[in-house]
Amino acid sequence: MSRIITLDDFIETYTKLNQRGLGFISSKFNFNEIKRAKTAFNHIDTKSANWWIIPKIKERWNLLITGDKNIGPEEFTINTFLKDKQNLKMLSLGSGSCTSELKFSMHSVFDEILCTDIAEKPLIEAEKISKKKNLNNIKFKIQDANNFSFPENYYDIVYFKASLHHFKNVESLLSKHINKTLKKDGILIIDEFVGPTRFQFPKEQIKSINEAIQLIPKKFRKRYKLNLYKNKIYGSGLIRMILADPSECIDSENILPSIHKHYKTVYEAGYGGNIIKMALKDLAHHFIELNEEKENVLNNLFHFENEYLKTHPSDFVFGIYKPNITSF
Repeated sequence: MSRIITLDDFIETYTKLNQRGLGFISSKFNFNEIKRAKTAFNHIDTKSANWWIIPKIKERWNLLITGDKNIGPEEFTINTFLKDKQNLKMLSLGSGSCTSELKFSMHSVFDEILCTDIAEKPLIEAEKISKKKNLNNIKFKIQDANNFSFPENYYDIVYFKASLHHFKNVESLLSKHINKTLKKDGILIIDEFVGPTRFQFPKEQIKSINEAIQLIPKKFRKRYKLNLYKNKIYGSGLIRMILADPSECIDSENILPSIHKHYKTVYEAGYGGNIIKMALKDLAHHFIELNEEKENVLNNLFHFENEYLKTHPSDFVFGIYKPNITSF
């Protein structure tokens, strides 16, 4: 059952007010959905306390995706699937800060990487980095991907890094536009949230997240920039989700079914997030620098999530796929 409004909506609004100011909150009352969505991403180095800032979390992702905590998805993809290729062309839709795309561009197998996004600030910053590093094979274009003109049979790789879950009508996008622009031997790569649409987590998952929160000592449950302690979550309400970013997880639960319907799986690895993402939201700043106690807390959370994943599909997936030509 969907949640219309919850206590978490008020806490999240108060948190964003403290982190990003009144101007950011007021921008969410713009009637233009594209402009509202853009405000969520058109920034550089916004301070937050989400799970991705924790180095040990990134090691966990690497371990679950590549089998080695020191090898990231980009290096793994190059060494395992692209090492004998050359003159590759990649399209990245919703590139944001282009962190992964810049890593890819450092490899000689790529002749052209095009990064697109509706938010100009992260792209401008990424372009500065590329020029500083003399990376001539990567380009940047401010572009609404929904209006992108896909050249036919042109790209060797289409890449989505934390962006595909912002597209509505995922199946149509993947089966028509992405298929059209990929070469016959091209590949689709995703590194994505594929969980419940609009973060409407089932009650069982909310219950497990709250159990995980209680594994965190109270002194590490003080929320970032707030004099509030995190004791439990209630889930996200639909009204705030749509106001904050109309594109957020708009069709996320259909990503994997659509891919599996129209593409052949080359490689697929879940890296969790079902429990840890929400349990550590607004608390991650406590775990950037670790001592023995903090490391034990994280290990306990990892174990708890691993047990949950034994009977539930992962909310985050890294995958590589080839078009199933016969399905089109």
